[in-house]
Formats: sequence, structure tokens, C-alpha cells
Amino acid sequence: MSRRTITILGGGFSGSMLMVQLARLPGGPYPVDVHIVEPRALTGPGLAYSARRKEYLLNVRAPFLSAFPQEPNHFIDWLASSHAPACTNGFCSRQTYGKYLQQLTENVLAWPAENGMRFFAHHQKAVVATLAQDATAATVRLADGHEILSQHVVLTLGNFPPAPDLRLSPAVRSHPGYHPNPWGPQALQNIAPHHAVLLIGSGLTAVDVLLGLAADGHHGPVTVVARSGRWPSVHGPLDRSYPSFYAQELTGLATVAEVVRVVRRHVRQAQQQGQDWRPVIDSLRPDLGRIWQAWPPAEQARFLRHVASIWSVVRHRSPPQNAAAVQQMLDAGIVEMQLGRVTHIEAQEADLRVTVAGRGQSQELLVQHVISCTGPLLDYSRIPDPLVGSLRAADQLVPDALHLGIRTDAHGALCNAQGQVSEVFYTLGPSRRPAYFESTAVPELRTQAAALAQHLHHIFEAD
Repeated sequence: MSRRTITILGGGFSGSMLMVQLARLPGGPYPVDVHIVEPRALTGPGLAYSARRKEYLLNVRAPFLSAFPQEPNHFIDWLASSHAPACTNGFCSRQTYGKYLQQLTENVLAWPAENGMRFFAHHQKAVVATLAQDATAATVRLADGHEILSQHVVLTLGNFPPAPDLRLSPAVRSHPGYHPNPWGPQALQNIAPHHAVLLIGSGLTAVDVLLGLAADGHHGPVTVVARSGRWPSVHGPLDRSYPSFYAQELTGLATVAEVVRVVRRHVRQAQQQGQDWRPVIDSLRPDLGRIWQAWPPAEQARFLRHVASIWSVVRHRSPPQNAAAVQQMLDAGIVEMQLGRVTHIEAQEADLRVTVAGRGQSQELLVQHVISCTGPLLDYSRIPDPLVGSLRAADQLVPDALHLGIRTDAHGALCNAQGQVSEVFYTLGPSRRPAYFESTAVPELRTQAAALAQHLHHIFEAD
């Protein structure tokens, strides 16, 4: 049997966990070579867990962050054995988690797996992937011109930088005070302590940026502009739970209103019994994908218009110590929340003039820095990456109608415009939001990685 090749494009959490899961497949030997393509110097941490700042904390407690669905204590055990820094209230630094992921991937790359798979890392960027004429393989070309002929290509590209819905002039885009990606390697480094700063968005990214500014000794005024005016909710105690009510009350409900009505009723019942509302929301987590899939497209669009922003606040929470730090900044008058939306940004020499519309009126603010904290760009029709563009142009990658990610089948195989399922191209991670809506956190992504590895395992066995 000739060797097969799998190429994983992206070495952040999703791509690295797929590689680790492939190495753990039973049986063999499999005549398979696995290539992982990641421009950064390390595989594993990706952008999310490469932050060198200890104040950037994970938004999920350590007991829920094992890389392996069937080994819930794996990360906890690693913390104990590695003598990692203490995780206050159970919330570790992103840096610590990045070291955990790096170690897992380094162990796989060091030698062939017991099942016979061989693993190779390429620390550069993939620029194009071209499907063969017989549609049974694709050629992936890297930035240095090297080509990898692959029977399976898996896109694990992670999150793309934020892209506010603004038409920005070249002068603004190139302005040293405009920060389109707060997670970039040089982001925020040119902000002086006294500079006036404006943040677009008030979610978890904005919280991290505020903590970073505070750690750098920033004391200038910070304005946070958000349409909802809400900060993320705060995590509650760890030892609370609520019984699942999905099977009895939510299965097959086809409208957003019906689901919201049931959930609100349970929240009221919990509060009447003196219980916290958070475990009610958490009880839905295993079934969120099924709830989303039961809605027709019109209802999914309705959820995005009317409920998604509130859902983000209650579902994606902040560690208590982060929320306390932000509240201190608000109480001290260093940070001010302004309800509205940014409609225009204009460069004026060293400053940026920002127009904010809200409550029926507009005002202009003069600041030295604007930081986009609106969350990642999800719309694959707008993503300028050359690899994505090549697949779009070839009709191998089709953005979904709701602009959440990529059209796929149940296994993550890409579907073209005619609905034909690819035998070569797959994806996992945030790009699968059209199928699950929730497709960004560790518990969901590790499950996807394990499932795709098993799916490829079945393909190997059938060959």
C-alpha cells in the first residue's frame, strides 16, 4: 500500500490537536505522512495562546481544558507535573496553556507514532492549494515554492483579525495609532502611558486589552464604544450544576422564540430556588449544536440579529479577577463606556478623529489610538488570505449564507456551490460555525479534532 499524505494548514489549537489525535489512532501501521504547515516558530500555541503577557488569562477554568475529551484531568495533571505557575481561582494564563499545547505537539513531531504515521512541520505559509484533475488529491504550495501532494488537506486556519464594518482610508489603515489586530506581535507597543485610547467593542478581547494597558502603566483616558453597552458576564462558582432539560423540552424546537422561552423559564425557576443562572446556561453546552441545527436558516438569521449579542455576554464569561480589574478602572474614571457605534475614523497627523453615533446623535472624539476589539472576521467572502482566495476562486471553498464560516458536510468536508462534497478538503475550528454556531472554545474544538481523526481513520481502513 502506497503512503498517503495529510496536510494540515494551520498549527494553532485545532490543527495541532488533529495531529495529536491522528498520532493516537489505534491499529496500524498506517502508511501515512502528516504535514503541518504553520508560519510561527512553534506549533501548538497558535495566536490565541502565544501571548507573552501573564495578565492575559484563559476564560475557561483549568479542569475543562484537557486536550483530550476522554481524559478530563490531562491538563490538571500536566500542571501538577510541570510545576507551572499557580492558576488563581482556576484560571491559568494563556502563556501556560500555550506551553502545554507546545509540549503535546513536540512529542508527536519528535518521532513516528506507534501506528506508523510520520509527522513533519513546515514553519512557513501555505499560499495556494490546487485540486488535481481527478479530484483525488491536491497540491499545496508553500511560500518558498515547496509543494506537497496530499490526498487530504485540512484547513485549520483559526481566527482572522477583526474587521469592523468601516470604510477606512489608506491613511487610517497605515496610521501608527490604528490597531486592527490587538493580538498581533507588535500590537499596542507604541501606546504611551498618557495617550487617549478608544476601543471598538466591549467583549473579552476588550477586557484583555484593558488589562494589558493597565499592566503597562497606562493612565490616559480610555473610551470603550459598544452598541450593547454590556461587559462580559463573570464566571460563578465552580461547584454548581443544573440538570439538562434539552431532551425533555428543547429537542426539535424550530424557532428561536420557543427556545428562548424555555431557557428563560428555567432561569426564573433557578433564581426562585436561590440558584445561580449560570449553570442553567452551562447545561445547554453539550446540545448547542443540535439546537442551532434544528433551526431553519431564517431562524438562524433571526438569532444572529436579535439574540447573538446577548448570548455572547452570558455565554462567554470573564474570570472574576479580570472583571474586578476592569471595574476598578471604571470606578477610577480611567475607562468610560460609551453606548453607540463607530461610523468614521479620520487621520489627523498624530491623532485619529473618531465619529461615534448613538442615541440619535453623533459626536467626534480625538484620540491617539483606536483598537479594534470587535472579534474575529468570520465572513470567508471577505478574508483576503491568498490560500482562502485560491480555494474560493476554484469553487472548492464556499462561504455560508450567514457569513459565519465555510459550507461543509457533517464531517467537515468542504462543499462546493453545487453541494458536492469534497473527498480532499476538510476544515475544523471556527470555520465550522455554520454547522455548530459555537465552534471557538477548547471543549468544542477538541471534540471536532477527535471526530475528524476517527473519520480519516475509517477512510484509511476502507482503502
